[in-house]
Amino acid sequence: MKPLFKPIAIAMACLGLSAPTAHAQNEADALMMGKHNLCIAAGYSYSSWDRYWEGSLKRDNANIGTFSASSIMAMLNYGIRDDLNIMVSLPYVSTKTSAGTLSGLNGLQDLSFYVKYRPVRKTFGSSQKLSVFAVAGYSAPSHNYNVDLMPVSIGMGSNVTTGRLIVDYQLSKFFATASGSYLYRSNVEIDRTAYYTTRQINSNQVQMPNAGVYQFRTGYRTPYIIAEAYVDHMRTYGGFDIRRNDMPFVSNTMNSTNVGFEGKYYLPQLRALGLHAAAWRTLEGRNVGQATGFMAGVLYTLNVAKSK
Repeated sequence: MKPLFKPIAIAMACLGLSAPTAHAQNEADALMMGKHNLCIAAGYSYSSWDRYWEGSLKRDNANIGTFSASSIMAMLNYGIRDDLNIMVSLPYVSTKTSAGTLSGLNGLQDLSFYVKYRPVRKTFGSSQKLSVFAVAGYSAPSHNYNVDLMPVSIGMGSNVTTGRLIVDYQLSKFFATASGSYLYRSNVEIDRTAYYTTRQINSNQVQMPNAGVYQFRTGYRTPYIIAEAYVDHMRTYGGFDIRRNDMPFVSNTMNSTNVGFEGKYYLPQLRALGLHAAAWRTLEGRNVGQATGFMAGVLYTLNVAKSK
């Protein structure tokens, strides 16, 4: 009996220095990096759980004990223009369990590429701003890792195409951001010629369900400090529940609602260097673990514009 591991992707913040103020930026927030700035970011995250949802049933599992996953993320972010950014990231993931005989796995996970564009930026009066962003992304496994050993698999092994829309409203130093994204997943291959979902399938090809991720953020934003709270909801469009006392499978339904806090601080004396931290908790879900996690990272920005 193996509960499901739901990976939590880390998006590291990046610091833009082309304008008089500096701002964090990743593919899910409402900020942009400045033209000709390159951000080099790294971060560490950890999450664990000892209870999970088997369908709608919340339970524990003595054959697993406590499941934990850690990740080291590397990310590059470049501002082609003030309203057009590109991002590349690659995490190294390690998983383990505290009980039973199931060994954890580790290795590089999925290489991700994002393009972020801001087509709308309006200012109302002296303190109100409205911005709209469009994000396109693509991720693919960095190598042929095992996806058929849940929950300790380091990823799902699917090529994922992502589209995201973000709307941000800022009033003085306070802001609210809403976003929604759709994830289109390719089929994956497993190392056996037959498997059972809700019926017997005689193939090594697994059809992956697509998913949507919806998020709301609100908080306080200044040139050197950003503090925010967020809630995000992931919903799988398709899939099936873990059967009673059975192991999870890569194409299971995976729904979850998470809440968290995130903070970023940029050093006034060294504006190219920033610190980033976050913590989160899964409130409810389906075929996912009730995880608690944290993240800490650093970032450094270079201006790569050619001098005259």
